[in-house]
Formats: sequence, C-alpha cells, structure tokens
Amino acid sequence: MKPWLLIGDFLRRLGESTLFLFTILSALPAALARPRLVVQQLYMVGVLSMVIVIISGSFIGMVLALQGYSLLVRFGAASSLGQAVAFSVVRELGPVVTALLFAGRAGSALAAEIGLMKATDQLSGMEMMAVDPVKRVVAPRFLAGFIAMPLLVAMFSVMAIGVGGGYSIGVTLLGVDDGAYWSQIHRAMHFEDIRQSLVKALWFGGAVSWIAMYQGYHAAPTSEGVSRATTSTVVVSSVVVLALDFVLTAFMFR
Repeated sequence: MKPWLLIGDFLRRLGESTLFLFTILSALPAALARPRLVVQQLYMVGVLSMVIVIISGSFIGMVLALQGYSLLVRFGAASSLGQAVAFSVVRELGPVVTALLFAGRAGSALAAEIGLMKATDQLSGMEMMAVDPVKRVVAPRFLAGFIAMPLLVAMFSVMAIGVGGGYSIGVTLLGVDDGAYWSQIHRAMHFEDIRQSLVKALWFGGAVSWIAMYQGYHAAPTSEGVSRATTSTVVVSSVVVLALDFVLTAFMFR
C-alpha cells in the first residue's frame, strides 16, 4: 500500500476514534445512573486482574532487588537498595507494567466481548429496541476500566507489592539491613511521587479502555474481525501506553 494511503487511513481512524470517544464521554452520565453495571464491569476488569498484577509486581520487585544490589554494592551503597526499588516501581514500572498487563488481560477481553456482541447482532438488537448500546454497553465498561487502572497501580506500587518483592530478596536473601531498607524508602519517597504515578494510571486506564471499546465496537462482524480487533487492542494499547509514558514523564519532570 502506498504511504499516503496509509497516512490517510491512520488519520481517518484517528478522527473516527476521537468522535467515538466524545460519544462515550457524553454517555457517561447514563452509565453513572446505572452503578450496578459499572460495579459488574469493575469486577470483570479490576478484580479478575488482581492476581496477575500481584504476581507480576512481586517478581518485578525481586528482579529489581537482584539487579540493583549487584550495582549498588560496587559503590558501597547497598543500604540504598530500598530507595532504588521504590523509585523504580512507584515512578515508572508500577503504572507502565500494570497498564501493559491491563491491556493484555482486560483490554483484550473487553474488545472481544464487544466484538462478539456486534458479530451476534446483540448491539443491533438493542438499537431496534430503542436502547443505545453506547450508553448500555460501552460507557459502563469504559468507566470501569478508567476507575480500575489507578486501583491496580496503587496495589502494584503504593501498597508495596513490588517493594515487598524487593524486600523479600534484598533483606531475606542478600542480607540488606531491614531498618535501612525501609528507612531509605521513607526518607526518599514523597506524596508527589505517588501522585504522579496515579496521574499516569488515570491516563493509561482511559487510553486502554478507549482503544478496547473502539476496536471492539468497530470490529468486522466475523470471527476474523473479532480476532483482529483483539490483537489490535493489545498492540495499539501497548504502543500508546509507552508513548504516553514518555510524554507524561517529560511533562512531570520538566
């Protein structure tokens, strides 16, 4: 395909997805009027994602402790291991890794669910019954993803899942002083670091949910179309999360 056709298709999809986002945002008041639907989706995209976030966060903390200790011990700064792990987890790895896991687990599930509803004419059936599928189906799922993402990041970072994984390796296995590990974290970390992590989580949650809803809602009503929408959700979400992380980090630490 010629380059200008690719650019034209990208711009068309960008404009189409932006208009779709405005449609979702206009439907959010209707979703808030049905809190039961939002709570159900919070369970689907949030609670069911907790296990993979907890396990991944623990192992990432362990790896950071091993890598950080091998570097810090060369400079006689092994007692700063807690600070290094906490900064890495809270500022960067917490929101980014959680967003990537969220895109792979919840984002793909949302896109597949919406795509299957379209392929089986459930969305068309709602329209025939004068029920707006964006208000009834899309908006509650978008809102649930937007809310669940900061909670998962808080569990990954703020609630010390990743930091606890680093503690289990640094203190238990490598012999770093227990008091030094926690005191370095307490001395170095500030509320501003946590706030920036949660701000990133809000942006990532909104972006992943938006992409998943768009891909599923505009998927071709075939098995191949649903499969393509699911794959596109994971790929596009991962790229957008990493790009957003760069933009937000550059803005926050300007």
